[in-house]
Amino acid sequence: MPERSFVASLTTRVAELQGAVGGSGREEWFRSWFGEEYLRLYPHRDEEEAARAVKLFLDNAGLPRGRTLDLACGAGRHLRELNRAGVEALGLDLSRPLLLRARRALRSLPLVQADMRTLPFRAGSFAAVTSFFTSFGYFADPRDDARVAREIHRVLEPAGWFLIDYFNAAQVRSTLVAEETRVLAGDSVHIARSIEGDMVVKRIRIANESARKSKEYVERVRLYTPDGLEALLASAGLVTRERFGDYRGGKFASGAGRFVVLGRAE
Repeated sequence: MPERSFVASLTTRVAELQGAVGGSGREEWFRSWFGEEYLRLYPHRDEEEAARAVKLFLDNAGLPRGRTLDLACGAGRHLRELNRAGVEALGLDLSRPLLLRARRALRSLPLVQADMRTLPFRAGSFAAVTSFFTSFGYFADPRDDARVAREIHRVLEPAGWFLIDYFNAAQVRSTLVAEETRVLAGDSVHIARSIEGDMVVKRIRIANESARKSKEYVERVRLYTPDGLEALLASAGLVTRERFGDYRGGKFASGAGRFVVLGRAE
């Protein structure tokens, strides 16, 4: 696709904020949760953390000689850091509210609303694909996770770089806080966490006592072991080159807080 046509097609998608959506049509928790209530509960993610994560990627992969896709870019904190570092970056997310927040902060960068299971790009469109801050493993059917891996491989150039920034499942299991309650702008927020099969589940209830109204949301993320996640990626042609346990470049170990996979498409 010529450069002008590629950019024009993205501009249209940004203006409409409507993309092709995959999936079976059943209710999926992330379709309702990553909206205004999510932004209220997590209004300020750590910008310094985002800068360290992006630096880890660039220190080990180098500056991509082409476009980088930031998959599940959310409100754009990692996308901003990629742009500051000189990367030609594009953000994709399913959430309209998060993309609108990103648009206000990143006026000139291209943003696309779409489902990561069906990426609206031709094969080989990107030199690199990044997925920061546990934006993988959300689907009820693990075959959908495999679809995402195959889509990442499809849109990457041959030998293109990928980064998957995931939690350390063993640490999540051993340090799980079962319940907590906090107050947010006069609302009571109760969070209950549990392990259900191979998923970590967070149930969130936001109650306005004076108005006698409440809203409930849920998060479900699959607890892939490091070997299990690497095997899933490898089955799609995404081969691990490095494992990190934090954003400062520490090697992955059993007690690490993160599991960051860096590799290339084969």
